[in-house]
Amino acid sequence: MDLNKELEKLRKIRKEGANKVFSMYLNTDPSDPDQQGGEWKIHLKNGLKNFEQYMEEDGDKEELKNYQQVKQKVEKFVRGNEQNFKKGIVLFATADEEVWFADRVQMPLETEFYWEETPVLDQLSKLSERYPKAGIILVQQNEIKVIDAYLNEIEGTISYELDLDTEDWREKLGPRDGLGTTGKGSTNLQVDNFRDRFEENKHRWYKKIAPKLDKRAKENEWEKIYVVGEADQAKELKNLLNKPVDEVIQKNMLDHEESKIIKEIFG
Repeated sequence: MDLNKELEKLRKIRKEGANKVFSMYLNTDPSDPDQQGGEWKIHLKNGLKNFEQYMEEDGDKEELKNYQQVKQKVEKFVRGNEQNFKKGIVLFATADEEVWFADRVQMPLETEFYWEETPVLDQLSKLSERYPKAGIILVQQNEIKVIDAYLNEIEGTISYELDLDTEDWREKLGPRDGLGTTGKGSTNLQVDNFRDRFEENKHRWYKKIAPKLDKRAKENEWEKIYVVGEADQAKELKNLLNKPVDEVIQKNMLDHEESKIIKEIFG
């Protein structure tokens, strides 16, 4: 989903009379303390019912009919996705089906319902700005991992490892071999030798990988770039990228779970 394109379409929508636009932001986050008992079901039921009661009292039969058609579609979508909820649901709909946008999102939402002439996009616009297309570059000596993130979700990952024999970077497919650490199979002397070699060559080595990272940034249309790693390594790589880096995070997180990395950066 390209949220910016969807927002552009929705901003052009304007209805008149009885055929209004329904907008819904529904918090379904199971980790939210206020959602531990499935409170979203109550919020959804009450939110949908309130509009219906108002229209029944107002006596506008055509508007009520349109709203009830939308309500059925909303309930059907929610039921069909209940077993696969993320943090929330964003939905916009009209009875004539000119507007239908419904998606489960991994972004935190405040539950809101609207029935108006235009879609209410304030919350979605803010989320689009907060969770843009981003590249997260994790660096740890001779290894680099790249995470493509968008709307607080992981869209793809790729890892690179420096071949110390050829001094070329290659895509890494298997588990780590422990080189440069004091792990099993490595002696302290080997580690010391590697560290010395790394310090002597890191500028030249990172200069070789930088074009690959810039190319990925262009192809994936990164709006933000984050470099994560120990201070000297992260700053060295940042200075070699043509694309501007928005933030350097001085933490060694290459081996962390990707969801934890996303949370560290976007909160």
